[in-house]
Amino acid sequence: MESARIIGIDPGSRTTGYGIIAVESGKITYVSAGAIHTGNGSIPERMHVIFSQLCAIIRQFQPTQSAIEQVFMARNPDSALKLGQARGAALVALTDAGLPVAEYAARQVKQATVGLGQAEKNQVQFMICHLLHLEVTPQADAADALAVAVCHAHSQTGFLRLAAGRYQAGAR
Repeated sequence: MESARIIGIDPGSRTTGYGIIAVESGKITYVSAGAIHTGNGSIPERMHVIFSQLCAIIRQFQPTQSAIEQVFMARNPDSALKLGQARGAALVALTDAGLPVAEYAARQVKQATVGLGQAEKNQVQFMICHLLHLEVTPQADAADALAVAVCHAHSQTGFLRLAAGRYQAGAR
């Protein structure tokens, strides 16, 4: 990944986090992060808020790639359904903008940023501050979204390094 701008999404029906990073020659830098708060409206109204605000964020920051956290199996089926709907609204915004979408399990994201697949939210926030040299700790949903973007950047550069290593090894 020579140069890219990645938007990471941490979907939620009440709060959807977004985080944008730039990757240039293997160096990751912070661009922006925040949270979309959907309020107390109906599910269709809240999904519209996610979709429309993500579309505006995408227009503003012009990412070239996107990554989103996969839905985990929740104990409460109603919560899982709402989370899936929020994720769907985000996916439509990403694909409507023509962005390629990568999907990562929460465990993968935590492993890529913290080094521990069962890390707590505060550990993710701490590592995101450390990795991106942030002076202010982002809100938890924004930090999670930045972690999704960082996970994508790491997995893309990891795949390229692996491919380069195999190519070099085969050339001998």
